[in-house]
Amino acid sequence: MATLTYPNLLEIDFGAIKVLGDALERNGISRPLICTDKGIVDCGIFDTVRGVLPNDVSPSVFDGTPSNPTEVAVRQALALYQDNGCDGIIAIGGGSSMDLGKGVALTTRHDGPIANWSVINGGREKIGKAPPIIAIPTTAGTGSEVGGGCVIITEGGQKVVIVSPNLLPKMAICDPELTLDLPKLLTAATGMDAMAHCIEAYLTPVVNPPAAAIGLDGLERVVTYLKRAVDDGHDRDARWHMMMAASEGAMAFAKGLGAVHSMSHAVGADEELRLHHGTLNAVLLPTVLRFNADHVGEKFVRLRRAMSLADDADIAEWISEFNAALGLPKNLGEMGVTADMVPKLAAHCMTDACHFTNPKQPSVHEYAEMFGEAIS
Repeated sequence: MATLTYPNLLEIDFGAIKVLGDALERNGISRPLICTDKGIVDCGIFDTVRGVLPNDVSPSVFDGTPSNPTEVAVRQALALYQDNGCDGIIAIGGGSSMDLGKGVALTTRHDGPIANWSVINGGREKIGKAPPIIAIPTTAGTGSEVGGGCVIITEGGQKVVIVSPNLLPKMAICDPELTLDLPKLLTAATGMDAMAHCIEAYLTPVVNPPAAAIGLDGLERVVTYLKRAVDDGHDRDARWHMMMAASEGAMAFAKGLGAVHSMSHAVGADEELRLHHGTLNAVLLPTVLRFNADHVGEKFVRLRRAMSLADDADIAEWISEFNAALGLPKNLGEMGVTADMVPKLAAHCMTDACHFTNPKQPSVHEYAEMFGEAIS
C-alpha cells in the first residue's frame, strides 16, 4: 500500500476502505454526513462503505447528488447536516459527490450565494476553516479526493470554480476494488478526465516542476492502462494504475488548468443536456491542443515522450483516435450541442477560472471558433 502526503494523506490499494474508521477517529468525526448519489446506493458500494463504519459512528445520508452538482443540492444537503448536528463529511462517489461534499463544508461556515466564494470573486483568499472531509472515490478520473477545488452550478445557472486549501479532504481513501464494476463508458470518460487534467496542467505557463512531473507520470499511466481497464473492468493492475493516475492528475493541476475545462464547464452548466464532465473533456481536448500548439514551446516533445509517440506524431489526432477506440463520442454535435448555443457558451468561458491559466487566453471569438470545430 502506497501512502502519500501531497498535501493530504492518501491511502491507495485494494482493501484500503478498511481504514475508514481510523480516518474518522483521527479527524474527530463521529456524526458524519455521507454525500453520495443514488447510483452508488443502488449498486451496493454504499453498503460496502457503511459496513466498515464503527458501531459508535452515527451517519446521516444525502444521496441526491446530481451528475453536475448544484447550489440547490448543496443547500439541501446542508440542511441535513445542520438538522442532525453533523461534525464532518464523508464523500463517496465520483467527482460530483466529492464536489458536493466540499460545497456543504463551505456553506456550513460561509454565508451568502456560493458564487461569492468562487475563484473569480476572490474566494481563494476569503474562505476560512471548514469541517473535515474524508473522500472515497469510486471512479478513476476527477482526482477531487486530493484537491481543494470544486465546481458547482449556481442558482443563476453559472458553473463556478471554488478553490481553497481549507476544502482539501483530510484524507483520501482510494480503493480500486470499488471501481471494478464501473461500466465501460464511464471508465473511459473518467479516465479521459484524468488525461485532460495531466495534459492541461502540464501545459499551463505556471512554474511548478514537481506538479509538471507528476502530470507527465499520470499521463503515461492513462495511455498505458486506460484501454486495458475499459476492455476488462476486472484487470486489477489497470484499475490500480488508473486510480493513481486520477489522483496524480489533480496533484498536477496545482499548476492550473486551461481552455478544455473552461469550455467543458460552460457546456456542463446546461442542466437540460446534463453532459458528463469527463466525456466533454475528452471530446474538447483535441480542439484545444490544436489551438495551444503554437504557444507551448517544446512541451509537446515531452508529452509525446510520456505517451510513447513518435517525434512527429499529431497528439490531437492520436487523442481523437483513442477516444474512438474507447467508444466515446466523436464531437459535441453527437452530444446534443448545437451552433445556436455557441455565443452563450463562449461568453461563459471568459469568466471561468481555468481560462486564465491556458497557455494563450482565447478571445470570445476564438472560443466560438473552437466550439464550432468541436461541434462538427
